[in-house]
Amino acid sequence: MIDLGNKLMRKFVLFIVICPGLHVSCAHKSGHRINTFASSEIQVYESGQVNQSEDISEDFSYAIKLDQSNQQVLKRTAYSLSYNPEILLPNWVAWRLTAEHTEGKIPRDNAYYEDESVPFPRATNEDYRGSGWSHGHMCPAADNKWDAEAMRESNLLTNICPQHASLNTGLWNTIERDCRKWAKRYGEVYIVCGPVLLNREHETIGENNVVVPEAFFKVVLRLNPKPAAIGFIVRNNEGKKKKDQFINTVDDVERITGIDFFPFLEDSIEDMVEASSNIEDWQ
Repeated sequence: MIDLGNKLMRKFVLFIVICPGLHVSCAHKSGHRINTFASSEIQVYESGQVNQSEDISEDFSYAIKLDQSNQQVLKRTAYSLSYNPEILLPNWVAWRLTAEHTEGKIPRDNAYYEDESVPFPRATNEDYRGSGWSHGHMCPAADNKWDAEAMRESNLLTNICPQHASLNTGLWNTIERDCRKWAKRYGEVYIVCGPVLLNREHETIGENNVVVPEAFFKVVLRLNPKPAAIGFIVRNNEGKKKKDQFINTVDDVERITGIDFFPFLEDSIEDMVEASSNIEDWQ
């Protein structure tokens, strides 16, 4: 096992930074102002200078730098997330997937649950009913078959985004299955994913105006047998295309989202893994 310092091996710490050049406002169809984290086109942007906090939790949790009005950090059995009450979606969801957690006897829970830990208005089952959009898991149910409570929490609507049905059952599902394959192969992987909102008017669903993302991101880090990372940006209508078409470096995903991933890796290792996106490293 590679020694990257006991901090990272004992815990998964994610440091979120919204870069000033990417944090803009946009109106959605209900007329409210919401925050978006990308430009009108998915492309690479200079992220600008970021400030990093030295306040690091000692358990499985996250050090956050985010507009405090736009985030509520929630810790679950299997994952943590930053919830955005303006868009009724997560800013990001992060978890450590081990080889042991890729399997289990807990059956999939096909119900979805309103998350009473977040304030009103919040996503409800009525918002999704008849909307034409699928329930897109960020931390997938299939990663949580090892524990009944983890399975139930995977179906909380704060872990869900409106997702095109073709993407949900196609490309997004393929990437999720690859993550489980990689966790089995390498022992564990660290995953962060979430919605990407473009700088334009957003579609919403339901009486509560749950925002429909224009795209999604996912980044995956492994430490063994050598450190490597890979990123994906997929539009919310791409379901039957090959994942190779949507591979990005983690650096690219950081510039698109304004999020700084894995900053507590040693600088030389972080620079190396975040600049590469070679799918052959994961075959």
